[in-house]
Order: sequence, then structure tokens, then C-alpha cells
Amino acid sequence: MDRRRMTAIGVVLAATGLTAAVTLPSFAGDQGTPRAGGTDARAAGGPAPEVVDALSRDLRISRDQAVRRLTAEQQATARLTGLRAALGNDYGGAWLSGDGSTLNVAVADPAQADRVRAAGAVPRPVDRAVGELDAAKTRLDAVGGQASPAITGWYVDVATNSVVVLAQPGAEARARRWAAGSGAPADAVRVTTSREQPRPLFDLVGGDPFFINDVGRCSIGFAVVGGFVTAGHCGRVGDRTTGFNQARQGVFAASSFPRDDWAFVRTNGQWTPQGVVSDFNGGTVPVNGSVEVPPGASICRSGSTTGARCGVVQARNATVNYPEGTVTGLTRTDVCAEPGDSGGSWIAGDQAQGVTSGGSGDCTVGGVTFFQPVNEILQRNNLTLVTANGGQQGTRRGR
Repeated sequence: MDRRRMTAIGVVLAATGLTAAVTLPSFAGDQGTPRAGGTDARAAGGPAPEVVDALSRDLRISRDQAVRRLTAEQQATARLTGLRAALGNDYGGAWLSGDGSTLNVAVADPAQADRVRAAGAVPRPVDRAVGELDAAKTRLDAVGGQASPAITGWYVDVATNSVVVLAQPGAEARARRWAAGSGAPADAVRVTTSREQPRPLFDLVGGDPFFINDVGRCSIGFAVVGGFVTAGHCGRVGDRTTGFNQARQGVFAASSFPRDDWAFVRTNGQWTPQGVVSDFNGGTVPVNGSVEVPPGASICRSGSTTGARCGVVQARNATVNYPEGTVTGLTRTDVCAEPGDSGGSWIAGDQAQGVTSGGSGDCTVGGVTFFQPVNEILQRNNLTLVTANGGQQGTRRGR
């Protein structure tokens, strides 16, 4: 049976603790041949060549540079886990350098610099810990409903130790007044001019297709016990779904949009959740967890309109002011997307990251795309991610 599946791939291994093994998924382009367990590049502990090719293409780097980047990101993510706990309230956030080779860690107390250096990272003294930045952004979120449509979003930018507010040309002063009215500290907020015009990517298939009320189409994000998660703007509670074969599939049991952009579809007994993502060529890639990667890490997404695309994470805890309303807690990336890519999977290595929400631009000129972190969807709805080989895993947070 031709399932007509698309690829969802990942390129960064998220690690828990201080050690990790590289486990990277396959990528479309293997002529429909499923990879036999233990026989591909993953078994040797190295990145799959298809993943290296994808990074080389989209980041415009050589294959050797792509391999080095993947290795450096794996090591940095492992170090960050311990550092975040050790720094406690002095932790100001972390980000990778432009080439992914250097882990920068912000510290609100200069006395912590030696601890950061000892872990192999570069200390960056800042005025505010990440908790203070999150608190400032929370104030903006509280008045998000009063934001002009010309204010297209706001997010915590740990690299500049500020909360960035995006305003369209000519709306900068209005954005400053709005931010000041929120009560957020003025010195913590930075207004930036932006021509972005985010909108939900709604009605075409991405990854495995499913249909809403026999009209709209969206993508399955990740399988969970009892069904799957996807984007909230795809359907409301009570909307019914059919699958790729038009067979009755399930119903939206939970949905949030705007404010959030997540949904849970509870499926019937004809459908069995699998802890994998299709590669559109007859094979699958495994999902083995949901550990978040930091800003600066490379990441890939898949959608039926534009296929598989790669880039880097720019920021977490971003708010987007869609025409339908604000959505908070998204992750901002420089990966392009187009209408029809909604709901698709975001993967770093074999770790689930989120589901496509919306974006600005396209894959001809480039753009920005946001995704709803999968861990929030799981936690808010008390769901369990289905992992490869029939396993199940609770959520784990990262930053």
C-alpha cells in the first residue's frame, strides 16, 4: 500500500547527562529501501550520510563541515545539561556560535565564569538571568491581546540578554509604548524592525495526511498513546478526522489556538500509533525521546509542500502575533516553510522537538518558521510519546 509519506528528519542529538551516543535518523532519498536495523550508518555511531547531505545543502557548508558541526553540537548539548543545573539562578541561557562549534553560556554572576570555562564553554557575563527575561516576557504575554497587528511577535533572546519585540516598519514607537505599558523593565526590552508577517500554515498535508471534517487537511506530528499530536489551528474540539485512505480516524479531543498552537486527536481502534516518522520512500525514522536542543542547534522539519528543510534554532519562548491572535511559547527557527507544511514533525537527531505552527516568507527567498514544542503538548494534555520499537516515554525538559 502506497502511504505517500513525507520525511521528517533530525540532525542534532539531544543528550541527557554528560554523555550521549549519536543516533540520527535516515533521510528521504534512499529509493524507498527501508534501512535494516543495525546495518546503516547509525549502527557505527556516525551521522547518516543523508542527514549530512541535507545539512550541507541547506546550511551551505561542506559535508566535512556538516559532520564536524553535528559532533560539536552533540558534545555541547551534553555539557549544557550539567552546567544548567550547576549555575542555578545565575544561568542566563545558552547558545551556539554561528558554525555550531562554540557553546556560549550567559552568567548573571561573574564568579561563575570559571565553572563555565571548566566545562569547555565560553562564559558571557550578563545583567539578567534567564528567569528575569522569562518574567519580562510573561508581562508582555499578559497584554498580548492589546498588541497591534503591526507587532508581529516577541521572544527571549539570550544572546543579547533581552526580550526582542518585532514591529513592522513604522510601528516601532507603537511597539515601545505597548511594551512599556506591560510593566516589563524598559532596559530588558529591545524593539526590532521586521517585515515578517507570520500566518498559520493550514490546509495542506505535511507528513502523513489527515483530513478535518472532510474539508481541511493537515499533518500528523507525533504518535502518542491513544492518537497523535498536531497543530491547534488545524481543528477544534469535536472536529472529526479521516486518514490518508479516507477511513474514519478520530476526533479532536483537545485543541488550543491562538494563545497556544497544539492539538490532540484521539484515534479509533483501526489506527495503531507508531513511534516513527515516515520517510516517503517506504522507510521510517525512529523517535526515541523529546529532549529539547538549545538555540543555535541545527534542526530539520518536513512538510508536504516543501519536503524536508533544515536550519538552526534561533530562540525559544517566542510569541507570535498572528492575525487570529497571539501564540506564546513557540520556538523560532530560520527554516523555511510554506502553507501546507502545518503540523509536521520537527526532529533533532532522534528526539522529537515540536509541530509546525506558522511562519513568514517561503522556501524561494527564505523565511522564518515557528513550532510548538512537543513537550508542552504532552505535559498539558497528560500524553505519553510513543517511541520506536513500541516504547513509551514521558517528557523531559531542556533549554
